[in-house]
Amino acid sequence: MQDQETAGTQGGGIVATTDWLVFQQSAIHGTGGFARRDIPAGTRIIEYVGQKISKAESLSRCEESNQYIFSLNDHQDIDGNVEWNPARYINHSCTPNCDAELDEDRVWIVANRDIRAGEEVTFNYGFDLEDYKEYPCRCGATSCLGYMVAEEFHDHVRKHRALSASL
Repeated sequence: MQDQETAGTQGGGIVATTDWLVFQQSAIHGTGGFARRDIPAGTRIIEYVGQKISKAESLSRCEESNQYIFSLNDHQDIDGNVEWNPARYINHSCTPNCDAELDEDRVWIVANRDIRAGEEVTFNYGFDLEDYKEYPCRCGATSCLGYMVAEEFHDHVRKHRALSASL
């Protein structure tokens, strides 16, 4: 497990630090994770930790607008909405520099390219199309879709936006 210090969230200062990241105010949204030093592609930056819950409990929490849940396997999910999970502060991007990877019921945030010191670390939250318009994206990428959806749905959202614009 990584060394981790957690601090208070008052005043927009540093919320937490790990070996690779410092969590502080983000231009994307609220708090974000920023590289403390250069991070090589392929690096496991941080584990996304939390409470392991049943699929039924996961559904209940999702219905209560909990957006911090990852699917682990056919029977369990992980609810990362816990104080001891600074990875929950990593923001979404339509052009992320990290991926969330599942490895034996553990979720890792892994650099998909080299990341420079000071750069905000992001990953695609992978939301589906259900109610996607309720999850606007503010990542600022030139190819930003305007919504937080999985890459597999990008073309669908682009087509829908083009159709809406032509009406």
